[in-house]
Amino acid sequence: MKLHYQLLASDAPTLPVVLIHGMFGNLDNLGVLARDLNQQHRVIKVDLRNHGLSPRAEEMTYPAMAQDLLKLLDDLQVDKAIVIGHSMGGKAAMALTAIAPGRIAQLIVIDIAPVAYDVRRHDKIFAALQAVTAAGITRRQAAAQLMREYLDEEGVIQFLLKSFNSGTWRFNLPALIAQYENIIGWQEVPAWPHPTLFIRGGLSPYVQDQYRESIARQFPQARAYVVAGTGHWVHAEKPDAVLRAIHRFLDDA
Repeated sequence: MKLHYQLLASDAPTLPVVLIHGMFGNLDNLGVLARDLNQQHRVIKVDLRNHGLSPRAEEMTYPAMAQDLLKLLDDLQVDKAIVIGHSMGGKAAMALTAIAPGRIAQLIVIDIAPVAYDVRRHDKIFAALQAVTAAGITRRQAAAQLMREYLDEEGVIQFLLKSFNSGTWRFNLPALIAQYENIIGWQEVPAWPHPTLFIRGGLSPYVQDQYRESIARQFPQARAYVVAGTGHWVHAEKPDAVLRAIHRFLDDA
């Protein structure tokens, strides 16, 4: 699948950086990271399948998403890159290590673990999104008002509304619902023994101590950095702290 992307050029003789967003997002979501990293790297921002302006598909598995990313690297003639992914995008990045281990120089995973989750955290979000669609709402203000009947986190509502345009969502909602078990699931990848950084929100439930063994088995060179006082959208809540961790990791490797 040919993914939609944006390329931020740079004259710096460094490896390019690929930025991969999470579920319900698009390539603009990691913009704060892109703008900073573009000072030293060529940056490739990606819309994953069923998101943003990338093509739609019934399948939403991590092996499929990894193949999409590999095709993009091939099309752009990128032999090796630094890959950074948040949430679902982090899992897609980790899945890429299984099919193209030599194409990734360094891997940064933001607030997700290489495990299958048994908690459905997005059912209320799905209900809110479906309600907006069913009501035929076209204006963001009206959509927000209806979504507040389902969701009590205003930040989440505003994040979702970034992908709302004149009554349509910029992600394939039916496919995300149908493929949700694949999205929260995980097929363990072979050990990738190269520099890996896991950045965790201190208040987030997505990366817990009980996952250490799974992380170490699949990414034996992994190190962790916890950003205190942040949740799942750690890069949006404390971007300076996340960027410091990224730069320190890239400089050390």
